[in-house]
Amino acid sequence: MLSKKTKYGLKALTYLAKKEDRNPVPIGEIAQQNNISQKFLESILLMLRRTGVLSSKKGKGGGYYLIKEPAEILMTDVIRVLEGPIAMVPCVSLNFYEKCDDCPDEGTCSVHKLMLKVRDSALEIYRNTTLKDLI
Repeated sequence: MLSKKTKYGLKALTYLAKKEDRNPVPIGEIAQQNNISQKFLESILLMLRRTGVLSSKKGKGGGYYLIKEPAEILMTDVIRVLEGPIAMVPCVSLNFYEKCDDCPDEGTCSVHKLMLKVRDSALEIYRNTTLKDLI
């Protein structure tokens, strides 16, 4: 299941992407418009800020804003930042691979074979979807 952190992160990014002027948007506005706890949203937006998806401005007229065009923000990047590995099991992860302790042979493991297909299908969608596609 998708975590609330990722769900709310996507909602916040989509809200920011819909703003044509790209001026900073107060976190209270983002939280209120998307029915998200402001405190929880702050931690999510800080994660996204550290990875270069968005930035913030302090003080009067401050808030969060995108620093990339929505068409440049791939869902693979957003999902990995907020959710972690895309693969459902570590033995099929491209970036966070770990051998499963209970599996003597990945080549004959039915779970491994199925999860490779699931990972590849998810990656195909995430790689070909940008924030622009969500607005």
